[in-house]
Amino acid sequence: MSCIILLPVMILSGEIVVNEVNFVRKCIGADSSQDDLWGKLICTNFKVSFITHDALCKFQVANRLLGEHDVPLACVEQVVTVNDAKGKQKVLGSNQKLKFNPTELILYCKDFRIIRFRFDEAGPESAKKVCLAIAHYSHPADPQLLFGFEYVGKQYYGSSGTTHYSTPAWTRGQKNNRGVQTPLFDRPSEWDREIKRTGAAEWRVCSVNEGYTVSPSLPEYFVVPVSLADQDLKQYSCFFTTHRIPLWCWNHPNGSALVRMASIADPLQQRKLDQRICSAITKSHPQRSDVIKSDLDKNLPNIQDIQAAFGKVRQICVIEPFEESEEKWLSSMESSRWLEYVRAFLKHSAEVVYLLEGKHVSVILQEEEDRDLGCVVSSLVQLMLDPHFRSLIGFQSLVQKEWVMAGHRFLDRCNHLKKNDKDECPLFFLFLDCVWQIMNQYPAAFEFTDTYLTVLSDSMWIPLFSTFLFNCPQQRTENSIDFAKSKCIPLGEEKALRFPPVWDWSQQFTLKDQALFNNPMYVGKGATCVQNGAVKSFRRTKVTVPGGR
Repeated sequence: MSCIILLPVMILSGEIVVNEVNFVRKCIGADSSQDDLWGKLICTNFKVSFITHDALCKFQVANRLLGEHDVPLACVEQVVTVNDAKGKQKVLGSNQKLKFNPTELILYCKDFRIIRFRFDEAGPESAKKVCLAIAHYSHPADPQLLFGFEYVGKQYYGSSGTTHYSTPAWTRGQKNNRGVQTPLFDRPSEWDREIKRTGAAEWRVCSVNEGYTVSPSLPEYFVVPVSLADQDLKQYSCFFTTHRIPLWCWNHPNGSALVRMASIADPLQQRKLDQRICSAITKSHPQRSDVIKSDLDKNLPNIQDIQAAFGKVRQICVIEPFEESEEKWLSSMESSRWLEYVRAFLKHSAEVVYLLEGKHVSVILQEEEDRDLGCVVSSLVQLMLDPHFRSLIGFQSLVQKEWVMAGHRFLDRCNHLKKNDKDECPLFFLFLDCVWQIMNQYPAAFEFTDTYLTVLSDSMWIPLFSTFLFNCPQQRTENSIDFAKSKCIPLGEEKALRFPPVWDWSQQFTLKDQALFNNPMYVGKGATCVQNGAVKSFRRTKVTVPGGR
């Protein structure tokens, strides 16, 4: 070990090394130490990094933000320290004390990885300090302590420490490798283009929530029926849960509309408001068709059930992988109910598809706050019905529209602050699983690959992107303004710090790597699939779901 040559650690703008320890062994094999790696374990304010010697670095680093052996702190689920001699084990949280010198560190990660480090040759005090640092920095007490704020702040403040205003490169557009830009839906013009693209002539862009004066969790701009005036919307808002008035999602070519809506908090006003909302949606339909309401809270599993099922899947796949026979393992997967819930969301979405396309009626997806289950169902329905959303740019615009701007609580549901486990729920992961199920049935109908879905899922745990860092657009604005003031960062004409969206893939990957996102079998609207031995066109009205009979 005396001749080990270590590669330099990759440090990003705003990233600082907090603690490190030499002569650490990273355990690779489960039963043998033959393939283990020796090197330095480093904790920064962004990641846990393991730097090994160049002779064993067989793979070129693909991700521009993370090295081959790096783990973002936001991805760390549990920090466990072990002392073999004393037979002690401790799960570390923030600001905790450790009464023994660890001989082993185990990181349980949210992306289903378990990473083990041994300190047999390392200094015991140094090993303890780096373990405590990892535990502390993986439990930020405030959103502004997430690394994304330091990273983005440096783009405005300057890494040299000289105060100046400079617009970050990512604010000029989020383009794919063919130069096509993903709309962020943070301005009226992008909503207006979506109205024209879908032919929703009787719908308009509404600015009633500018400055978030009506609802803190809604975007500043969204789409409503032409027949509903701004004054009416303001009047109605106080009767809806968290003031979330109905949102237009999409229009079918036959005129049927897909709408999302929170529950009406005042039971005395419920019937009257339902009639007014349904009447406005009916007027927007060229045939004045009926409106059907789908109560997602009654028809789908709740977030607690979904989280419990996911916990069982993690236990099966990560904690106890393949300890039993394959048959027993598959039985355990089935009993977790995860696939049952995936099937439930796909089945319900297919039923909504039938109403919109087969029955020519508009559908309202209603949920208590319209920030969780509605995101999954509305996205799946549009994915099944609209070929645009099965393209790469279209899919990204779908997530931006139905998740980010609609106020899905990514900060809470991903539990980035590790404060409240009751709010944690992998709804976005569930959605990606549903998408993967459909992709496997219709492989030529999607422009993107399962590699893209995996990379998108992994990006949730890189706390730099506006896409997954906040609960709603207003939270992003308020926190970034407060952070800028605390750091004396001049924002110039900007309203707030602009965080990069995940859709700017050039921040993570080269053009060569991004090419792996593209499905070579993609044929767009004319996609075919093989079903029961026959080649059939992609039919939007009937989607087979896992476990279906």
